[in-house]
Amino acid sequence: MTETSALEKMLGHDRLIVAVGLAVAVALAWAYLVAGAGIDMSMVGMPMEPMPWSTFYAVLMFTMWLVMMIAMMVPSASPMVLLFTAIKRKQEALVRPSAWLFVGGYLLIWAAFSLIAALAQWGLERAGLLSVAMMSTNAMFGGVILLAAGLYQFTPVKNACLRYCQSPVLFLSRHWRRGAMGALRMGLRHGGYCLGCCWFLMALLFVGGVMNLVWIAAIALYVACEKLLPLGHRLSRVAGVGLVVSGAIILARAA
Repeated sequence: MTETSALEKMLGHDRLIVAVGLAVAVALAWAYLVAGAGIDMSMVGMPMEPMPWSTFYAVLMFTMWLVMMIAMMVPSASPMVLLFTAIKRKQEALVRPSAWLFVGGYLLIWAAFSLIAALAQWGLERAGLLSVAMMSTNAMFGGVILLAAGLYQFTPVKNACLRYCQSPVLFLSRHWRRGAMGALRMGLRHGGYCLGCCWFLMALLFVGGVMNLVWIAAIALYVACEKLLPLGHRLSRVAGVGLVVSGAIILARAA
């Protein structure tokens, strides 16, 4: 086999290489979370005040949120990335740089969200609304989050963003851009749609516990089902009703 034919064969496996890369990134993200995300998990649940926010701790919290978003959001975005890679493969010889630029743009959006989430966590801890386990200590606050998240499921913004997240073909046909910068812009746009679809679901982590692995896995599984299953729109509405009812019950009991 000549050097040229070997290179052509390797380039022909772009989708496989990208899929393996995404799977490894998700696996490492989950491993980081299971290991505690750099937090001393033996202290979680102890009756003590939340950690003081030094610069190091703030960076740690931002990193925790970003890795959490990779673990939760990349699996449901993988079909979009793989379809993008397949189409790009028919157009250009070098696919992977564009594929990773697409993923990079997507993750930049979630990095911005992670920064906002870390700042929100800091503010909620200072207000005494989050415990050392990073979960709600106030029934009214938890009820409001559940109620608002449920109502958001029925908004036009949610429906429009979910439509693009559910249909990679629709997204790519309407927002295709050529070249490396085009791939980055497409990743940013797709990340924006995913953020618009899921940001309120991520806020539920403040209710169930930011480092509650069962809660994290449940939300990640729901997000994947909402985006990937044919009945995702109906599932979204069912979840919305469930969240509204749960929030209303909590608020009624706390009143």
